[in-house]
Amino acid sequence: MSPSSDQVARLLSLVPYLQRRPGVRVQEVAAEFGITPVQLRKDLAVLYMCGLPGLLPGDLIEIDMEAVDGEGVIHLTNAEFLAQPLRLTPDEVLPLILGLQTLREIAGAEAQASIDSALAKLLAVAGESAGLAKRIRIGVRAADQPVREAIAAALGAGVRLRLTYDSASRGRTTRRLVDPHSLRMRDGFAYLEAWSDAPEGSDDQVGGWRSFRLDRIAEAELTAEPAQDHRDEPEPPDGWLDRLNRAEEVTLDLAAPATWVAEYYPIVDSRPLTGGGLRIRLRVADPAWFRALLLRLGPEARVVEPVEAAESARDEAGAALALYDQLFTEA
Repeated sequence: MSPSSDQVARLLSLVPYLQRRPGVRVQEVAAEFGITPVQLRKDLAVLYMCGLPGLLPGDLIEIDMEAVDGEGVIHLTNAEFLAQPLRLTPDEVLPLILGLQTLREIAGAEAQASIDSALAKLLAVAGESAGLAKRIRIGVRAADQPVREAIAAALGAGVRLRLTYDSASRGRTTRRLVDPHSLRMRDGFAYLEAWSDAPEGSDDQVGGWRSFRLDRIAEAELTAEPAQDHRDEPEPPDGWLDRLNRAEEVTLDLAAPATWVAEYYPIVDSRPLTGGGLRIRLRVADPAWFRALLLRLGPEARVVEPVEAAESARDEAGAALALYDQLFTEA
């Protein structure tokens, strides 16, 4: 967005803001809009020359510039035609709806009620975006409600958690005390970022920052111990969609029996492969959906690039096979 269009968008929001706050101080308005007082003064000078067609007396927006320069306060009148704040465009409201739907998947019951209220208000004014949002399914692998409630309570109260965690890399269940820090989303999974003590019964006595996948947390128990403030928090690792610079595009080689994918789903382009099949490029908005598609296609599909896009599907398949092995072992 160019500086001029930035300013126009700001002015359209500035007018109703000032109408609701007569006599507001310049410093307060500048801080609210994230600009300097000097830039705000320039914006007001532009508004001072705006108004209805004709530009006759009574048509222009009135601003007491002497009060602006002398007292540092703003009085704006004669701008009733711009009294309503800007409405969100479909491109703006849809990401908000989808973001709230995603947040709802990992929130506790109290937060879910607030999210539902905000979603209802957004959907009521979303217009055509409301129908589009209802056709998009948000898939997030999170925890059961009691686990989410305990994590939300611990984050809010600033206390430690005792986790029972099913570790895929270790192939066993561990118990450990953690200082919860935040919740994050990566590639369709929800994670708890926390400082963790060494697992109980482990020879390793060194703690550190850990990411716990919520759907692998079997239990989360609140403690009375205050969480400690740990410095040097590591940057969260990027998901494969982030490393694609959010292009969200994947190249797949499909064997002949799987070419139906090119007809069933929107694709960017396709070309035939020697010996049959297709190479397709498609955009992926939901990694969980793509993971399920790869598991469905099995050996009839191969990820060409980015190679990271196949890793989570391999992990998912490995976890499923491990469960089968466990069931047959127990039987």
